[in-house]
Amino acid sequence: MSTDKGLWLRRSWLRRIAALGATAIAAPVFGQNAPAAGAAGAPNAPAAPDAAGIPGAAGHPNPLAGGTGMGYHSPLSAFAPLPQRSDVVPWSTLADFTTRTERQRVVQVYSAAILALDQRTVRLQGFMTPLDPGTRQVHFLLSSVPLTCPFCTPGGPESLVQVRARRPIRYSMGAVVVEGRFHVLHNDSLGFFYRITQAIEVD
Repeated sequence: MSTDKGLWLRRSWLRRIAALGATAIAAPVFGQNAPAAGAAGAPNAPAAPDAAGIPGAAGHPNPLAGGTGMGYHSPLSAFAPLPQRSDVVPWSTLADFTTRTERQRVVQVYSAAILALDQRTVRLQGFMTPLDPGTRQVHFLLSSVPLTCPFCTPGGPESLVQVRARRPIRYSMGAVVVEGRFHVLHNDSLGFFYRITQAIEVD
């Protein structure tokens, strides 16, 4: 009997723990407010930034979880943010698009500024995400902010560019600048919005 009671208690606690976890996950979905940072019972974590200050994050109260926009570079990040440069396409330009529903699917509607870049040689700076093993990469992703989680991206597809290099480029944890032919994608099988081919690294 004592064994049965102990098993029942363990199962009861597991159900309670699972319910608490489900509540924490489901709260943003169902419009419930999670405890504010620093409040009793709340995790000791910095509050999320205001979405209004992040291009492409409009409508998302928590841009860190929104999955859209250019992404958010946390001030706690170990990586320095991208420096200001006048010779590269800004990520804000690549985030300037809308969507529409077409035949039961959502398609992107690019701005004139984005369409003007199609098939042109451009420069873009960002952070490398290798797609192959090794210190030199010919196929990688360039992102607006460093990726710090192997299972998620800090922004939407507009915060990533698929890069095919002309010759191997050495992997760097800091910002890199590449130059190549820019492609605006409309129905990519992998979900990418942009691609650069024949890319080379530039200073």
